[in-house]
Amino acid sequence: MLTEKIKKKHIFFVLFGICNVFLLILHFNLWKSGITTFDLGCHGFHSSPPQNLLPKHTNIVFLKTHKTGSSTMQNLLFRFAERHNLTVALPVEYCGHLFCYPSLFNSKFVHQHTVPPNIIASHLRFNKKELQRLMPKDSVYITILREPGSMFESSFIYFNQLSQSFRKVPKSSLETFLDDPLRYYQPSEQYSMCAHNMLTFDLGGEKDRASTDAAYADAFVAEVEKTFSLVMITEYFDESLILLRHLLSWDLDDILYLELNMRSPSSKQSLTSELTEKVRTWNSLDARLYDHFNASLWRQLYALGPACVEMEIQTLRQARENLMKSCFGEEMPSLRSAAEIKNKRLRPWQPDGKGMIMGYDLPEHLPDSTRQLCLKLVMPENQYTNALLNSQSQRYKLRVSTQQP
Repeated sequence: MLTEKIKKKHIFFVLFGICNVFLLILHFNLWKSGITTFDLGCHGFHSSPPQNLLPKHTNIVFLKTHKTGSSTMQNLLFRFAERHNLTVALPVEYCGHLFCYPSLFNSKFVHQHTVPPNIIASHLRFNKKELQRLMPKDSVYITILREPGSMFESSFIYFNQLSQSFRKVPKSSLETFLDDPLRYYQPSEQYSMCAHNMLTFDLGGEKDRASTDAAYADAFVAEVEKTFSLVMITEYFDESLILLRHLLSWDLDDILYLELNMRSPSSKQSLTSELTEKVRTWNSLDARLYDHFNASLWRQLYALGPACVEMEIQTLRQARENLMKSCFGEEMPSLRSAAEIKNKRLRPWQPDGKGMIMGYDLPEHLPDSTRQLCLKLVMPENQYTNALLNSQSQRYKLRVSTQQP
């Protein structure tokens, strides 16, 4: 089964390569003739009317899963909302910057100044009924998953002091934990989900279901597939964004991003194939989800067509490079530790003061025309959430005052 998947991906990339030379020549000729952008539409992906006549879809539920690159996606959605004057559901003060996670989501966790919302994109534990009650009926549901091995390694380091299941492991050794997870795992502790099937938990599932319960796993995967129009994959983030763009009828500018909330290289641990397999065995429900929706992503990419996907990926990456030059000059942005970032508004939150989460500093003399865009592009989650709440509260109060007799 695994060999067959690898062969299919190999064929896909071979087709990418064949198309690539032609597409680069086409792109160069368009650039040479003075055309800096061109239509990203791919024929046959959408039914009539043509895609460029479809309005952008603006009602979105993004389930922000943990340790999957979801902060980058959240930033993209926050910026989209601001550009289009949309309302983003944000947590009440007592929930912090999460919707009272790990509690099951409830609409009472939403700040009254941010309703009725168009978009929700902060951490929460999925509760379909409550989200349907809160969000517009035509909302598109999206989430993101990550390969279980790299995700669990990230979770083990990031939540090492938060989760008792991790904190009690001698020498904070991932290998020791995986040798005998049940020795350290405490299913009743508040943050036990950090140590077992966290994706399943975030999606509203039962993280401690027996790995032998195939019926539950099948039903849960089917329910996720029924609910979510797109399940993005971290390892194929650009490819996922292309599918997102088509799903929502968005423009190229709407999917530009800069990677956020990244760990320092020194804090990362490479996993052997043996450790990766142990992670998958321990997190069997998460592994099942990832395998299913990774395959689903590639089926959607095949349906869109290799030439179309490759063209859009190349265009996206070139546009990102141009944006980076606008914000940082000719030198590409370099990640900095929080202590090295001069602008305190751009310092990312650190778990337990470890200083492992990196961020960016902007040049001091950016022109006003680009400073605000670049500032939001690199702004960490907590600061952006606060800024959005402030602006939306002002809008809410103005609206209320004008409605009073």
